[in-house]
Amino acid sequence: MRSAAQPGISISMRDIHRIFVLLAVVLAAACAQGAELSSAARVAFDRYIAQVESRLDQQHRSAASFLHFNPENQQEPEAKLRDGKLFVEKYIAGKPVAGAMIHHWSGTIFIPGATTADFLRLVQDYDHLSLYYKPQVISSHLLSRSGNRFWVAMRLQQHRVITVVLDTEFEVTYGALDQTHGYSTSRSTQVSEIVNAGRPDEHALEHGSDHGFLWRLNSYWSFIERPDGLIVQCEAVSLTRDIPHGLGWLLEPFIQSIPRESLEFTLTSTRNGLSHRRNYVK
Repeated sequence: MRSAAQPGISISMRDIHRIFVLLAVVLAAACAQGAELSSAARVAFDRYIAQVESRLDQQHRSAASFLHFNPENQQEPEAKLRDGKLFVEKYIAGKPVAGAMIHHWSGTIFIPGATTADFLRLVQDYDHLSLYYKPQVISSHLLSRSGNRFWVAMRLQQHRVITVVLDTEFEVTYGALDQTHGYSTSRSTQVSEIVNAGRPDEHALEHGSDHGFLWRLNSYWSFIERPDGLIVQCEAVSLTRDIPHGLGWLLEPFIQSIPRESLEFTLTSTRNGLSHRRNYVK
């Protein structure tokens, strides 16, 4: 069967399939090129994180400024959230820094009927996060805890033409302004790319010899309990490899979409997980 794409040009389904296969092969080949995290990129990321955390520190000192929205979403954001809207906002998407790229997205969601206690029970269930966040979280476990500070290990998975598996460790700290306003900071302390995951010959690539799919990932959660539910906002800041020269037309849409889609998945899974837990308890 053939359909007209433009006057005088017809493309068969087989042709379309071949085009997508070709794009997939090119994408996989491009991603297979090794990448190295430079000291300049580390410094740039740390500098950016310092700015983000300074702003959040000020933000979390007042209930009036506890959440941050872009100007177009500042008009009655809570009413829109209660209607089921998921706000996903871009700070920066793929900002080049010394052979790497910084990505910074924010997402906000309303979870009807949920409380702060419900939320903390779910996100601090570090030995069972895969129950709520699969397939992105393959496994997880708590390494240690000291008061409101947790050290956590997670095996993460991301699929986009090729499947990438990462062993990661995070330091997570929780705090609160008052009984209804809480926040957390999660900073990656270890990210290792795993080759042949799940097979007897699986192994981690040495730092500096990986592909740079993810070098850093920090997450900042802010949550407000209302009488009818919980507002949850998450900012995710990540550092990845840059786009190989000449392949921006192909790779840029993928590289920019993954952080956004991952954040949307995390927030939606959190809402679904809380709803499941409440229904299970009942």
